[in-house]
Amino acid sequence: MIEIVETDAGTARITWHKAKQARLVLAVGHGAGGGIEARDLQALARVLPEHGVTVALVEQPWRVAGKKVAPAPKTLDTGWRGVWPALSGMELPVISGGRSAGARVACRTAAELGAHAVLALGFPLHPPGRPEKSRAGELLAAGVPTLVVQGGNDPFGKPEEFPDGDFGLIEVPYGDHGFAVPKRAEITGERALEIITDGVVEWIASLG
Repeated sequence: MIEIVETDAGTARITWHKAKQARLVLAVGHGAGGGIEARDLQALARVLPEHGVTVALVEQPWRVAGKKVAPAPKTLDTGWRGVWPALSGMELPVISGGRSAGARVACRTAAELGAHAVLALGFPLHPPGRPEKSRAGELLAAGVPTLVVQGGNDPFGKPEEFPDGDFGLIEVPYGDHGFAVPKRAEITGERALEIITDGVVEWIASLG
């Protein structure tokens, strides 16, 4: 089911993948370089409804408008705030999530929006090759239970680069920023997706 939502940043779009007896909603936004067709987002939308989690794939207004370049973080946050009433309208706890830039949005807005938890897929800890430009503060300030899922070879921040903090971290071995693994890797691309979905299912169950 597709829902159109008007926000102060423009028209957003939610694609719902509903569980039959939902106990939670996982809302996930895309990154700055792609949309909800990302393999990890599609895998979560396919698997989680079987575990009682409705998945809402959120397209930011800039993406709906067909623009190639994402706007400033402040505008992304405005778009996310604008869709939140639709996400929380079922009166179920909402996990705020996203990949890459979408993960940063989820972290920055979690506390104010009353998110149940945060799922950060491919959190861009720093620009590639610029570890001094750390965005760890956004992650550490989320203020709610947080899970990071990170590729072992992510140029935006490898798992070992993350600071100690009150968050969980799942590593996808050999994975890049989009969790793709090279052909010579010891795991397949399908196994990489299973690591993501299995880990998220287990984490959500632990939230209570």
